[in-house]
Amino acid sequence: MTQPIFLVGPRGCGKSTVGLELSRVCHSQFVDTDHWLQTHAGKSIAEIVEQEGWASFRARETATLEAVTAPSTVIATGGGIILAEGNRQFMREKGIVIYLCAPVSTLVGRLEAFPEEGQRPTLTGKPISEEVSEVLAERDALYREAAHHVVDASLSPEQVVNSVVTALRLACAS
Repeated sequence: MTQPIFLVGPRGCGKSTVGLELSRVCHSQFVDTDHWLQTHAGKSIAEIVEQEGWASFRARETATLEAVTAPSTVIATGGGIILAEGNRQFMREKGIVIYLCAPVSTLVGRLEAFPEEGQRPTLTGKPISEEVSEVLAERDALYREAAHHVVDASLSPEQVVNSVVTALRLACAS
């Protein structure tokens, strides 16, 4: 498969972990938009938001998405990339979008277990469980709208990769 594969979902759903393994299995390149953006900006997402505001960060995020989209690439996107309708449409048109869907309890457990991976500033200023619940409630429909396939991301990374590969094979067969 040469089309780019876009992984979407909230923080903690495993986009980076699954994306790395999926790229290995599919013999593809792997890009994490958050890491790419931070490397090219020379500062963290928190610093960008603090210095330039969320609107500027979202504009940088869109530019990053367009810059990294290439054939045979697995792209782990930032959790809020689906907020822009143009980003949702771009991903659907340019590749295959996989929503890594997991319940709030799974997401919170992962974010609490690996707090350093939550590189982004808080979106609501609330405790992590409340924030994850609220943000997922706001964004779930947008993730689903963007996605060609929805995969249960509460499983182990290997099981999630197998589910994605199965979904991609079925898509190729139909």
